[in-house]
Amino acid sequence: MRKIYNKNELNFALIWIGIYVVLMSVGDSISGTIGIAKILTAPICIILTLIVYLWIRKHNLKEKYGLCSFDVNVKEYLYFIPLVFLASTNLWWGFKLNLTVAESALYVISMLCVGFLEEIIFRGFLFKAMCKTNIRRAIIISSVTFGFGHIVNLLNGRDIPETLMQICYAVAIGFLFTIIFYKGKSLWPCIITHSVINSLSAFANTEDAPIWHGIAGSFFLCVVSLAYAVYIIYKTKEEKE
Repeated sequence: MRKIYNKNELNFALIWIGIYVVLMSVGDSISGTIGIAKILTAPICIILTLIVYLWIRKHNLKEKYGLCSFDVNVKEYLYFIPLVFLASTNLWWGFKLNLTVAESALYVISMLCVGFLEEIIFRGFLFKAMCKTNIRRAIIISSVTFGFGHIVNLLNGRDIPETLMQICYAVAIGFLFTIIFYKGKSLWPCIITHSVINSLSAFANTEDAPIWHGIAGSFFLCVVSLAYAVYIIYKTKEEKE
């Protein structure tokens, strides 16, 4: 892995995106066949998380990829309160145990790892590989790639409208997370928020909810993410001036 990384960081990032997408799809597919949600996906996620984290630590890349403390005064970032709102959206319409207790535990474990992996791969590996030449292009590509990466959910049985909404707000959230990482140098706020959003989806009361609930939630995620990102950009620009 180190040889590929040293030769071309972008190829390294793209390889990891491919590995992640394929293994997650296979894990979810086989888990569905077995009939126990995330029974294979959870161990795959844990193994991938350990491999990525230990590799980063071994090569002293924790600071480069944001596994460090936040580099600015959190007061200037509104104490990350907008991130709390984003993380809570899955519980707006009530709490429901959609899976068995065991499956819920496997789901949460998977999603905690997914939050870490996706932030490291898209905001860390991909963004850092591209930002050397063009920051704006790196931000856009990292955000859009992250959003459209969710199209694989169609392979896991998700509806087209639901997947399209998820892609839209994933692009917006991806943009916000990239800005937070770029400005604050730490990925932890993004990893934690991402993990919580995904984990709480297991307890969202969406089965009997009208379609406008999903639309309203997606719209909220897009608006808050973009508004918060613009605020951070404006605030940091203002400080430099």
